[in-house]
Amino acid sequence: MSPLDWSVFGIYFAGVLAFAWVQSRKNVGVEGYFLANRRLPWAAVGLSVMATQASAITFIGTTGQAFDGGMEFIQVYLPQPIAMVILCLLFVPFFYKAKLYTAYEYLERRFDSRTRSLTAFLFLVSRGLAAGFVLYAPAIVLSVILGWDERATILVMGLVTILYTTMGGITAVIWTDVVQMVMMFLGIAAALVILFTALPSGVGVGDVAYIGGIHEMWRSVDLSWDLSNDYTIWSGMIGGLFLALAYFGTDQSQVQRFLTASSLKQSRLSLIFNAFLKVPMQFFILSIGVLLFVFYHFERPPLIFNPAEVAVVETSVRAAEWDRMEAEQERLHGLRRDATLDLLSARDAGANLDPLKETIGAYDDRLSLLRSDAKDLVAEVRGASSNDVNYVFPSYLIKYVPAGLLGLMIAVIFAAAMSSLDSELTALSSATVVDFYRRLFKPGASDAHYLLVSKFVTLIWGGLACVVALYAGRLGSLIEAVNQVGSLFYGSLLGVFLLGFLFRMANGRGAFWGLLSGMGVVALVARYTEVSWLWYNVVGVVTVLAVGLALSATAGRPGPVASA
Repeated sequence: MSPLDWSVFGIYFAGVLAFAWVQSRKNVGVEGYFLANRRLPWAAVGLSVMATQASAITFIGTTGQAFDGGMEFIQVYLPQPIAMVILCLLFVPFFYKAKLYTAYEYLERRFDSRTRSLTAFLFLVSRGLAAGFVLYAPAIVLSVILGWDERATILVMGLVTILYTTMGGITAVIWTDVVQMVMMFLGIAAALVILFTALPSGVGVGDVAYIGGIHEMWRSVDLSWDLSNDYTIWSGMIGGLFLALAYFGTDQSQVQRFLTASSLKQSRLSLIFNAFLKVPMQFFILSIGVLLFVFYHFERPPLIFNPAEVAVVETSVRAAEWDRMEAEQERLHGLRRDATLDLLSARDAGANLDPLKETIGAYDDRLSLLRSDAKDLVAEVRGASSNDVNYVFPSYLIKYVPAGLLGLMIAVIFAAAMSSLDSELTALSSATVVDFYRRLFKPGASDAHYLLVSKFVTLIWGGLACVVALYAGRLGSLIEAVNQVGSLFYGSLLGVFLLGFLFRMANGRGAFWGLLSGMGVVALVARYTEVSWLWYNVVGVVTVLAVGLALSATAGRPGPVASA
């Protein structure tokens, strides 16, 4: 990066750390550290909720996902506005009026202590893993741009985030999230503008839309009922709805956000804010991936986007074979580029386009096969499979983004990563201290003691996130990896809360064994079927409700329903 890029990058980090230090002097108790004394306005909470989900994975993984598969991933986000309305009507009143620290406190009041302990433990396992994925995403960028070792990058990035989160608590986290979210909006706009200005002269917005269209990259709705297909309108609207309800309604990283609001009305407004903005934001981020796909019809793309893998092959005994592949790709790309420009000219002239479309399709197939062969060669040389989808966007940034703007884009990606990682760390710390340490190991200690322990636990979870991040690169698309891991847990957790909210007859026995049954059935479905991971959320909910209600009906007195 240029000195200007480093300046932009450095100013951002210095500002974040300075703000965290100021906030650390205001944290005088556990409620201030975890819940900002329940005084924050809806706009700040709403942006923090959005920033928590819109991590660096969103920029890196989602753009790579769209580059490979088009806009189909948007189907996962379509039900989020519906989910937010349901949360405002059903979940938020229970949580807010009960004056909870964690979502899992509700389950002990409604059912029993073991149900609370089990759900809190499952949260710690699932989000502890997710924190590692969130940390790994910016490490990709730094390692590619700066030539750093990924492991060293992970440790440096983790240390900075752990430091400001530990110092500032939830107040620093939320207000830095506000700044980081503004930077993300600016980054999305900047990326789109840069991509359009980098296109050949005469290629406009309509041409981009047309080229993406003939390759079906803009197709965002699949009406098929194939349960093995990850992205259909049905898996998105049904499985995605359950995923959104579980994530925003039972995950401590999200529940903790709206518990910081100054009133129930403010909590609801923060979620409605997300209902209106989340889908459009995701659409524009996915559009960056599609635009990259179109852009590389005119500019020659790397044969493999991960430069570390390319370097290994180029210095191996099979370097000559790699050179032949690159030469063939250059030839085919040139032919496809010329055919694409001819297609645009023929369209404007009203000529028959079918022959040119077939020609471009044939070049696409040959380039795709060549890229597949290149991945096989890399895998043979490295002794490990090649998956470079997460390197598509970083590779573009390095080569085409001008000085100054590159620093901004890198800061945006770091902002996105930090806004999610800090949220994960505060949520993991609050669940550990409130649901386990204070309740089971050290009840009745002073508030100062719990505050000190909370900061220490934040440090521990940050260290574990670093360990997980060291292995995250083996998991393919980051955006898919995070959602897939979450879906193993979320449906069952959502089922337990729905038992408590909706069914007066449900009791602790039904909730506990229903949760275990849901986790077991989801594990079996994931292991032995080809059913898409989005449906895991539905399977988990249905199993928990069925088993929980059946056991509750045969086991004594039902538990009380907590009042909203």
